[in-house]
Amino acid sequence: MPQDRSTPIEFQDERKAGRLLAVEGEAVVGFIAYFVLAEAPHALVAVHTVVEPEHEGRGIAGGLVRTFYGIAAAEGVPVVPLCPYAASWAAKHPDEAPGAPAAVVAAAKAQLASDADLW
Repeated sequence: MPQDRSTPIEFQDERKAGRLLAVEGEAVVGFIAYFVLAEAPHALVAVHTVVEPEHEGRGIAGGLVRTFYGIAAAEGVPVVPLCPYAASWAAKHPDEAPGAPAAVVAAAKAQLASDADLW
């Protein structure tokens, strides 16, 4: 049964699971897989953005990334967009997506490389 497209998309941060969910009604229609950098400044590191195929083209991925940056801003931490989609979105929206310091990006890449479970 198709989803009612008038149902608003809600974004839910499931920090312990490392997922920011896009939920429409009862269904998860997309998510960002992420982790929190172990060392200060505890950046949020986007690893993968997924939108279910039947929901593509509706702006859900952009909404996820915008919300992800908003969460980080509210927490006072940078975002490291290792996910290609999130990096592309950030490049197109520099006013909403401040860059992370190079040392933080390097630390995020090192943490991801050392722990395959983060991917």
